[in-house]
Amino acid sequence: MAPQLLIYQTAVPLTRGRHGDWTLETAPNYLFGKQINSVPLMTVEFPQAAAEYAIVFAGADEEYLPAVILGVRGDENLFVDQNGTWAASYVPAFVRRYPFVFSRSGGQFMLCIDEAFAGFNQEGRGQRLFDENGKPSVYVDGILKFLREYQAQFLRTQKFCARLRELDLLEPMQAQVTTDAGRTLSLSGFMAVSRTKLKDLPAETLAELVKLDELELIYLHLHSMRNFDRLRERLAQARVAQAAAALAAMPVGETNGSAQVH
Repeated sequence: MAPQLLIYQTAVPLTRGRHGDWTLETAPNYLFGKQINSVPLMTVEFPQAAAEYAIVFAGADEEYLPAVILGVRGDENLFVDQNGTWAASYVPAFVRRYPFVFSRSGGQFMLCIDEAFAGFNQEGRGQRLFDENGKPSVYVDGILKFLREYQAQFLRTQKFCARLRELDLLEPMQAQVTTDAGRTLSLSGFMAVSRTKLKDLPAETLAELVKLDELELIYLHLHSMRNFDRLRERLAQARVAQAAAALAAMPVGETNGSAQVH
């Protein structure tokens, strides 16, 4: 599987023959997501995610899905620190399911695992993937349950996005973040719900959105856009942390004049 799935590099089907003696070290470490600036989000996650992330709609060829913005540069995640800690109360399900993922083959879903995951090992560290009888372990059964629910939520999310397109509520958006040094960084290539178009919807359409709990989702999305402002704070904190790490890595006795954070 090619690395087009953001954080996945070498995902292959999980099989007893290939992975029977492998284990998975599951201590939380999110360095695998340090270089991604957005991840997909399911609608069921909106209530928790809206408090900390900017929720937008991203995609191509009119196939849009919700996503959370994690950074202001293409290769930077401001929610993962130098130690691999996720610096937010809520971690998106797309990230939590890693290194597992479903792959469709012949109309069926296969459980795959990214063999590039740092915690994947043959030294017995962590959770077994198969038991003594060669059957999927209890841990893997839990993963399967989680991914089946994720897939069900994915289909519900697709329906929500299809409704937004049918109602022509989405419009291109650009966000700007000004750094402490006065530099302006622009984010584009995503969509947001138009407040004007939303207000112009007929009463019966709004009532239907309320009945389906979709109007709440729309307002959670709109409210979350305020979190773009918090990205500037995270960017400043990240620059300070990087400067401190660079100084700490300098050999004893070596100086570099005065340190500046930009």
